[in-house]
Amino acid sequence: MLSEFDLIKHYFNRDRPARATLGIGDDCALLTPTPGMQMAISSDMLVEGRHFFAGAEPVQLGHKCLAVNLSDLAAMGARPVACTLALALPAAERDWLHGFSTGLFALADAHDCELIGGDTTKGPLNICITVFGELQPGHALRRDAAKVGDDIWISGTLGDARLALAGYLNEVPLDEASLRAAAVRMHAPTPRVELGMLLAQQRVAHAAIDISDGLVGDLGHILARSRVGATLDVDALPAGDVLATRDTALRRAYTAAGGDDYELCFTAPASARAAVLAAAGSVATPVTRVGRIEAEPGLRLVDAAGHALDLKLSSFDHFTS
Repeated sequence: MLSEFDLIKHYFNRDRPARATLGIGDDCALLTPTPGMQMAISSDMLVEGRHFFAGAEPVQLGHKCLAVNLSDLAAMGARPVACTLALALPAAERDWLHGFSTGLFALADAHDCELIGGDTTKGPLNICITVFGELQPGHALRRDAAKVGDDIWISGTLGDARLALAGYLNEVPLDEASLRAAAVRMHAPTPRVELGMLLAQQRVAHAAIDISDGLVGDLGHILARSRVGATLDVDALPAGDVLATRDTALRRAYTAAGGDDYELCFTAPASARAAVLAAAGSVATPVTRVGRIEAEPGLRLVDAAGHALDLKLSSFDHFTS
């Protein structure tokens, strides 16, 4: 049976050049920031039965646990530097640990994000990652920086992750091929790190947030912090490939409030439209303009013709959903 320290040694301690001044193996890791840069730090916890199904495929789970954290760095425009992992496990199963660490490190290596420490214990499956990033002072894409007249943009597509969940829960009938295609977005989201970094470095965007709990709720955080309102064209929201084949009502509901998308919602001045498209094109990430920031408080939902929509939508909340 694996001990705690054997588990760390075999599956999470890697022999490779370290970015940390001191990594795994001591009471604390030591991380030296690049001179003149600020640190961006975020944590996300994923709990079995709440954030993922029991028996979730471990490679995909390793990817997703880091992806949702990298998405927070992307929303601030920060470059990933390092991460820690706190892991509670019912049992130290070798096959599970191999798969989980494989998925985790594949994404970590893609973004040059080094695992520098953490903790392991026995208990119900619970995974908490803390990420550390860096960016130039004054360049962060904060939620309180949206300006009246800004365009609202969305990266990638929305809704397929929520559609996959509906398929698993038998809320919406999906054939096996459609469920499998939609589930890719649920199990293996793509953190838009490169896009976020460019938007910040080039000072193209004003405010940003990653879409984790559903667009209307997450955009609402920007509106509240920036003390502005907005009009959102629900029919302009870019639906995922599988959701795009479904009826209008479902498409509107899942793109506007589905959650688990981990795309970026950001605002930028109308004068920066060409710059936004150029930045997105340079990192091969599609973006769509879907609304406008306004002085009047509140979020107004309209259709493609500009007519008001009376949609009863709510985003995910950990204590009321």
